Amino acid sequence: MMNKKIGVLLLFALLVSFGAKAQLATSMRINEVLVINEDNFVDDYGKRHGWIELYNSSAGTVNIAGCFLTDDKNNPKKYPIPKGDVLTQIPPGQHVLFWADNEPDRGTFHVSFSLDPTKENYVALYNADGKTLIDEVTIPAGQVADVSFGRIIDGKEEWAQLTKVTPSTNNLTLDSNEKIDNFKENDSWGIGMTITAMAVVFLGLFLLYVIFKQIGKISIAVSKRNAKKAAGTTPIADNAGQESGEIFAAIGAALYEISDDNHDIENTVLTIRKVQRAYSPWSSKIYGLREMPKK
Repeated sequence: MMNKKIGVLLLFALLVSFGAKAQLATSMRINEVLVINEDNFVDDYGKRHGWIELYNSSAGTVNIAGCFLTDDKNNPKKYPIPKGDVLTQIPPGQHVLFWADNEPDRGTFHVSFSLDPTKENYVALYNADGKTLIDEVTIPAGQVADVSFGRIIDGKEEWAQLTKVTPSTNNLTLDSNEKIDNFKENDSWGIGMTITAMAVVFLGLFLLYVIFKQIGKISIAVSKRNAKKAAGTTPIADNAGQESGEIFAAIGAALYEISDDNHDIENTVLTIRKVQRAYSPWSSKIYGLREMPKK
């Protein structure tokens, strides 16, 4: 019993640790960077500057308040992300954009450095202790205006110049569905789709038939059991309610005899009928006997 309790506690602790890990800022990733912004996204002041996109790769909400962004390996605490802003809580799978305009007095998402289009740019994200490196990237020199450098798939390792600039959204945009494309290519007439749909419908109807049949059997069994309980211990015959014709004939004859005119309707009145043949005391055998003489 003690070993079982210890195992449960260890499992609970493991689950808690996984949940806590999902909430750490270490799951954040630098996801996309735009160095030269000439005709692209504008900030909340209507200005165009380079920007840095972070991505939450965990399954839980992450608060990045207190973490640091920097463009200097020797100064990891260059821009401390302010605390107290609810927008620093990043939902799972979501993005947040920081403007590299070197104007931190404009708000939480305006960092204290800018990106140089004439050389390669280093960007790093540090944890709240200012020592633990969460993520870093070096953007090559010679970036094209309004073309960003980012991860091909959000949060994954491979970086490249992106064909589409995607601030605050997914880097890889799916314009087509692979399964639908395969159907169009291999089943242009839709025969396979039709057969699949009919099979699904038939299977659903068959399952409903089986379910309702079993429910009916269970209902009949429950009804018989309840009737048996109501009648005590007397079992109910399977052919109850299916009596033979002789029984009904006997019942009908008894009812006919009861309703016949030869019997009185009133059960306390005696009916005396007149005898059809005239009675004479001389025709009685009693009067034909003679008394034997006494000796």
